[in-house]
Amino acid sequence: MRVRFFSGLIATALAAQPTTAETWRDGFVSRVEALALIQTLNASLLASRSATATLEKWCADHKMSAAPKILARRVSGTEKPPSEETRRRLDVGANEPIKYRRVQLACGEHVLSEADNWYVPGRLSDDMNRALETTETPFGKAIAPLQPFRRTVEMKLRWSPLPEGWEASATGTSPDKASGALSIPHDLFEHTAVVYARDHRPLSEVHETYTREILEFPAPRSPGE
Repeated sequence: MRVRFFSGLIATALAAQPTTAETWRDGFVSRVEALALIQTLNASLLASRSATATLEKWCADHKMSAAPKILARRVSGTEKPPSEETRRRLDVGANEPIKYRRVQLACGEHVLSEADNWYVPGRLSDDMNRALETTETPFGKAIAPLQPFRRTVEMKLRWSPLPEGWEASATGTSPDKASGALSIPHDLFEHTAVVYARDHRPLSEVHETYTREILEFPAPRSPGE
């Protein structure tokens, strides 16, 4: 019975196509719906060749912007040298240049993720390097001619709407009443991935933090509301 209820909530959450921002209400049902949405996006990113394409689809599906296009807003004033592990993953020597780019991936006014990107400029064309240095083009779009794909190295869930052991303490199968706004932290989950060209040559390592703004649309309504 509980499995049927949980499945129904996931279906409700994924079917919702809200149009304006709204505060999520706290309660068991809302928390299950939020978890379903977070895990759905997480799974889509893990299975995708491009985080940018996945985020643009997410933004369009949930009508988060009139123009569901992802822009990479540059964050200046930060510099993080690559670690030895990053150089190993990118298969570059100690003296080969690696460039660093920190961006906020935004759809409209919503910053869906914040990303640190270490890339090997010598493996990109001049046009690609110019786009990365002077425009808000996301990395995946800038290097699209190389037919890139990504492999996730690590995934961390930073927040779960349901506490550990919730299945043992939750009672009943009816939606509970609202009890104020649901407090959602800024960081929801993280991915570390390596981006490769079609010939399997590594191009970059990216560390992405997905934010609560992926949920900045009206919470799904339970049946009967």
